Formats: sequence, C-alpha cells, structure tokens
Amino acid sequence: LYQVTNLQTMRILKYLFLLLLLAAFASTVYIATLKGDFDVKTTAIIKSPKATLFNYVNDYRNWETFVSWKKEDANTQFYYTKNTVGNGGSCSWKSSDGDGDIKTTSLKDSDFIKQKMNLNGTESESYWTFKDTVGGTKITWRAKGTMSFRFKINSLFKGGASAALSSIQEKSLANLDKTLVYEINTYKIKIDGIVKKTGTFYLKQTITSKISKIPYNLRIMIPQMIRFFTKNHLTMYGKPFVIYHTYDKANGICKFSVCIPIKEEIFTSEGSDVSSGLLYPFQAVKTTLTGDYSHTQEAWNKTLEYLKKNNLSENTEGAHIEIYNKNMLQVANPSQWVTEIYVPIKLKTVVAPKPIQPTQTPVNQTTTTSTSNAVENKTP
Repeated sequence: LYQVTNLQTMRILKYLFLLLLLAAFASTVYIATLKGDFDVKTTAIIKSPKATLFNYVNDYRNWETFVSWKKEDANTQFYYTKNTVGNGGSCSWKSSDGDGDIKTTSLKDSDFIKQKMNLNGTESESYWTFKDTVGGTKITWRAKGTMSFRFKINSLFKGGASAALSSIQEKSLANLDKTLVYEINTYKIKIDGIVKKTGTFYLKQTITSKISKIPYNLRIMIPQMIRFFTKNHLTMYGKPFVIYHTYDKANGICKFSVCIPIKEEIFTSEGSDVSSGLLYPFQAVKTTLTGDYSHTQEAWNKTLEYLKKNNLSENTEGAHIEIYNKNMLQVANPSQWVTEIYVPIKLKTVVAPKPIQPTQTPVNQTTTTSTSNAVENKTP
C-alpha cells in the first residue's frame, strides 16, 4: 500500500511538472509573439525658458537628476564619455533593473534632439522637441523602436509596452520640471569688491558666437579643452576660464576664448585651433555667482552697477574674465556651480601735492641792527 501511494504521488508530481512546463512554454510563445514594435509620445509644459531647457536635456550629465530609473533606484550608476553634449554626446548606466546607453545622433539648437537608446536590449530612437508656449516650454518626448524579450516580460506586469514606456516618460518629465524649477532658480550673487587678479600663461580656443549661444558653446568647449590637455599629457595650473574680447549687444555677437592656465608658455603646432596667451595681473572688481550660467548676465550687470555706485571706472581695454571654480564637469547640479567674474578697473591716479616753498622776506640790515641793539639795551 505504501509503494502504491508513492507511485501515485510520483505520477501526480510528474503531471504537475509537465503542466508547469507546458504553461511556461505557452507563456514564452505568447510573449514572443506579442507585437514588439512601439511608438510612444508624451508631452508636458516645463516652467523654464526654451533655451535653458534645451541646454539641460542636451547634456547627459544632467540626466541622472531627472530620469525615472535613477530616481526609483538610487544605486543606479551613470558613466560618462569624453563628450556628453551635442551631436555624438553619449552616456551609459547600470542598475538593478538592467543596463542602458544613449547617444545623440542629430540636433537643432533649441528646437529638437534625436537620440539612439538601448534599454535592457530594447533599441529605440528618441525624439525631443521644444516649443515656446505660455508659462514656459512645451516639450515632447517620443520613443519609437522594438521591444526585447526581457522588456516584453517586464511590460506585462505594467499594463503593456505603451503603458510602461509612457510611465517612464511621464515621471521623467515631471522630475525634469521640478528639478529645473529648483536648479535654475536657486542662485546667489555676491560682490566681493576690489581685488588684484594674478596673471598666468594659458592655452586657449577662440570663437565668435551669438551671445544667446554662449552657455551652449561653453558646455562643448570646456570639455574639449580639458580633453586636449589629457590627450597631450599637459598639466592644468588652475580652473578653466573665459576671456571676453568683444561683446556687441547691438548685434548680439561676442568673441571669447576658453582658456586653461599653464605653468609656463607652450607653443602649439601651426594650424592648430588651440594657441597660447599671457594674462597680465590687473586690478578688478570680483563677483561670485553660485548657480546656473543663465544668471551670468545678471551678475555682470550687478558688478557694473557696483562700479558706478562706488565711482570706479571700468577698463574697457582690459581682460574681462569668468573663472569656473566649480563647473558642469565636477557636479551635475547647476545650483552648485561657482563662477567668479572679474571686471577690470582703471587705477585712480593720485596727484601728489606740490611741496610748499618757504617765503623768503628780504632782510633789512638797518632794521635788524636796530632790533639787535634794542634787545641788547634790555639785557642787564
């Protein structure tokens, strides 16, 4: 009887195993035959200027501050390539839910960004568009691609592929709005007063740009200059800085150089877009901006107001510079960036007073003698 019972139990377990195997096979076939193509689009209104929003999304160093998979898993690690901004910029990440990477394939300044994205084997093309609207910027994030088998499994528990991807986009855009409102609007401007700026040799890259595109160009040029130093095994003797050569507000054009300090003069090869220069020491009014670069113009204006209030004369022929003490390559959060501004001033010429010449009165010999005699006569 005991043996019969064991045989029946074995048969039941065998049948259960076969049923589970068939169920697993059927599920696999079902998942594999699910429609893998997807095209998901999410739109939101972000309470930030169009150019500011574009620049923020265009730099992958900012992505970990708003993408939903980072917010939901604090252990997610982002890895940055040499270029994280503009066409060809890229980054990757690893998390408990899987790995991913993204690369910009094309863009138009302040209007759209096109990317190629891989998330757990699911490859897609992403399209970002930016349009001015009342109250901020209308941003649209569209993802189009084919799901991997693993993504199909995950999406089953989240209402399907469209629902899963829409959730990622909606949460990320909500985070982006919240992050930008704080990061962009949290800043401080401090007038440090008159200082003596030390001089230095430097290597520079110079361009002429629209004033409105200066922040965008800085995000590209500063990393480029740092890569130049790394590639040529050069040592930086200080923080990156910018020298403004011309600033034409009427036409909205500016000529400036992105510079890296060096210990001694270095001569670059002919035809290189990098050249050397020398910054001489000068007297300046220093201002410290803590926050996003979009507040740079306000910091400059307050510095010029300080000059006027204190009867100081701006040296328009001198070097107007910004030093990036804590920049985008060191910390992702714009509210923590630290920029020093130096506006050169003319030294006041102190005119020394002319020495007072003693007045010499002609001596009258007779008078002197008479006085002398008078004194002598009073002497006992």
